[in-house]
Amino acid sequence: MRVGMRDDRDDEERRAEGHGEAGEVAALRDEIDSVEQAALRTVDPGARAVVIAVAVMVLLVSALLPWIGGSSGWDVLRGTTQPALDVGLLPRMFAVVALGFGVVLSVLTLLTRRWGLVWASALGCAYCVVDGVWAIWSRQTTDGPGPGIGMVLAVLAVLVLASQWLRLAWSRN
Repeated sequence: MRVGMRDDRDDEERRAEGHGEAGEVAALRDEIDSVEQAALRTVDPGARAVVIAVAVMVLLVSALLPWIGGSSGWDVLRGTTQPALDVGLLPRMFAVVALGFGVVLSVLTLLTRRWGLVWASALGCAYCVVDGVWAIWSRQTTDGPGPGIGMVLAVLAVLVLASQWLRLAWSRN
């Protein structure tokens, strides 16, 4: 009789061990799935990160250079230009979106490496290019001073940023 009881206990131990292995496999599968989901949410820019960082620095330097007349990009951004320059809305809007998308969002995206922010940076910088060309055009069609070297350099910097972010965004598709 003891032998029969011993066999029953062995069966229960075997079932518990089998259930433990299935639990371990399920836990391992959950861990693998969570790592996969984290990998899908993040991106590694690789060597593009250096190009993006240099373009952000060029954009910051361009804000120190003359955009309209003798006024720098920071003056245009703050609205502290001379009233005689009649800066208008388009250069101010370009200054805001270029520094917002080109500097702030690009740096945030490089730091967090989030996939959604890569797309936001790509689309935001692409909009900045259009807005910058429009701002240059608006300065060329007025009687006042035309666009300065800083504004042209800023448009080129956001063009580089847009191309790098768009390439990175499309790399996973």
